[in-house]
Amino acid sequence: MFNSKFMQSSRTQALMLIGPALAVYATFAIWPMIEVVFLSFQEWNGLAPNREWVGLENYRYILTNDPVFWLALRNTITWTILAVIFPPSIGLLLALGLNERLFGRVPMRAIYYLPVIIAPIAVATMWRWMYDPFFGLFNQVLTSLGLQSLISDWLGDREIALYSMFVAYTWQYVGFSMVLFLAGLQSVDRSLVEAARIDGANRWQVFRHVTLPALRVTLAIVLVLSTISSLKAFDIVYGMTGGGPAQSTQMLALWAFMQSMQIFDFGRGSAISVILLLVTLTIVVPYLRWSQRDEGAAE
Repeated sequence: MFNSKFMQSSRTQALMLIGPALAVYATFAIWPMIEVVFLSFQEWNGLAPNREWVGLENYRYILTNDPVFWLALRNTITWTILAVIFPPSIGLLLALGLNERLFGRVPMRAIYYLPVIIAPIAVATMWRWMYDPFFGLFNQVLTSLGLQSLISDWLGDREIALYSMFVAYTWQYVGFSMVLFLAGLQSVDRSLVEAARIDGANRWQVFRHVTLPALRVTLAIVLVLSTISSLKAFDIVYGMTGGGPAQSTQMLALWAFMQSMQIFDFGRGSAISVILLLVTLTIVVPYLRWSQRDEGAAE
């Protein structure tokens, strides 16, 4: 009886502690998400007092009559694939280098992490200036080096605009992956590293058989966060190209925003948001389940 009362008292205290946070989260996260789902089945311009229920019409139009949606979906998938390869890979290399006993490694860590705390819209403004075809830094440097043949309209060429924009995104988010990997490297058992070196293992073999297995959980976290961040890419796209030229850099998050806030079709904008949510869950949930099962098998 004493244990039962103690357990109930503990649950009451826990509920009192997390209750306010749950209420705030439900008000500002859960409820808006539910509202978007309901709105995706309605037609509303954001001003009319009443909404019209249209069922699956918004989804039918997006999937069959909206050519920009499929272009935005393709760009989003391309962006996501690049985002889970390059920023984590570069961040891992930086973390491995800056985990060694180097002179000035602490200031170097801060320098590489600095872009992460800069607002994405500020990053977009800065890189848009550097990409300027007439006064930008990159074309000026190429001109001074005599490499005029490499000069391009980085954000105006439909073939390279998306990738030019992704370079800015990589520059900003590499530091985030680096910090997570640096934290994960602290859990690597140094005795195992020393034992592997004594047995004659080279750097690659130590990394493959000792360091990388210890970073399994960190790697899963980095890949999941990179996937989510890339799927909802908005600020840097809006600030650098606004989806242009000719929708060649359009993304699902930006297209949902434009449908709602510029075309004033909140139903279709919400439907695109729901599709983006489903795409995110389709990618992230299976990977999380696979990584947890793989981790359990390893244990």
